[in-house]
Amino acid sequence: MEPVNDGEIVEAHSEVTTGVSPYQSPQRLVIENTPANLSHDVKYIQYNLSGNIFEVTAKYQPPIKPIGRGAYGIVCSALNSETNEKVAIKKIMHAFDNHIDAKRTLREIKLLRHFNHENIIGIKDIILPRERYASEDVYVAYELMDSDLHEVIISNYQLSPIHYEICDFGLARATSEGHLMTEYVVTRWYRAPELLLNSAAYTAAIDIWAVGCIFMEMVNRKPLFPGNDQVHQLRLIMELIGTPSEDDLGALNENAKRYLAQVAPLPRQSFTEKFPNVPPLAIDLMEKMLQFDPRKRISVEDALTHPYLKTMRDPTDEPECTTPFNYEFEEHPLTEEQIKELIYCEALAFKSEAAITEKEP
Repeated sequence: MEPVNDGEIVEAHSEVTTGVSPYQSPQRLVIENTPANLSHDVKYIQYNLSGNIFEVTAKYQPPIKPIGRGAYGIVCSALNSETNEKVAIKKIMHAFDNHIDAKRTLREIKLLRHFNHENIIGIKDIILPRERYASEDVYVAYELMDSDLHEVIISNYQLSPIHYEICDFGLARATSEGHLMTEYVVTRWYRAPELLLNSAAYTAAIDIWAVGCIFMEMVNRKPLFPGNDQVHQLRLIMELIGTPSEDDLGALNENAKRYLAQVAPLPRQSFTEKFPNVPPLAIDLMEKMLQFDPRKRISVEDALTHPYLKTMRDPTDEPECTTPFNYEFEEHPLTEEQIKELIYCEALAFKSEAAITEKEP
């Protein structure tokens, strides 16, 4: 793909600093671990990709190839000439027009910067905008992967158990104990029953439920609970695992209990009969993950020790994150402009840390 106007190069001479303005409204949020001084004087190149302008720093060289597209924008592969490695650059278009999407972008950047694990895709760069306050798009460079989970599932490629390890933080949220979250937190098909019923009892068990749904989708090659809306979603769940018992309702609020009391009882189906081609050990793990009551779902630690994962597990190579994720930004009613400032500071902090790493022997 040729650059716009035969490789138009845009010079950027304006100094960029980290001067974080104190938030006067609605609340002040302290930005931690950002460098005191940093500037850049770099060149930018624009590429026209089927009518979409893709503007990156000149170190990212052709071939610039589109490899993905979604509601957020477009993803292209490019070559980082400084490291000689290929990366996937996501352009999030009009990133600050919508508060929910803006915060989602900030959340993903913060999460991926926080973790450093071989099975979690890593951020390689957060491209500073040419004009600090005028830019409406966000460009993030990630490790370039051969495929994504959706493409794997819909493909005709025969999967083995070793393939069933993929993670994406696009819709992940960090939360402290007792912190309330809005219901849009995860894609509907993977929502745990307590989310569908607007319960406040949000724990790590919601992630276990989502993993169970994704795991079964990979094994069965189609979505497990493809609901059209929340009511239909809950119906599909109960058609498989049955209506909850009185004991299963303990974690729900009174409104949820009253709603379920009006639902006609549904028997639990046999997973073995429903999914005859799924190995028995996988069925056992799925049944433990897909418990209606979050208190009865298998924990992450117990899931890792399940016999189904025995051949893939290496207990000596399971690092734990020792530093808690800072979810402070989730507690503040930030404006779009404040989120833009936070993302800018994340980019500066990332570049500062990368520069320090390069200098280390």
